[in-house]
Amino acid sequence: MKKYICEVCGYVYDPAVGDVDHGIKAGTSFNDLPDNWTCPPCGADKHAFRKFEY
Repeated sequence: MKKYICEVCGYVYDPAVGDVDHGIKAGTSFNDLPDNWTCPPCGADKHAFRKFEY
């Protein structure tokens, strides 16, 4: 699964980890995140993310 990075604060969403603090289980792909999910550190919406190239 691909990782996504927030262009506002640099937070990387890793599907292998999920976002447990916000009820997103490990293994949840970025595309399967709820539409109202926001970046945990800065609150940016999903449109602020792009695929993380590493």
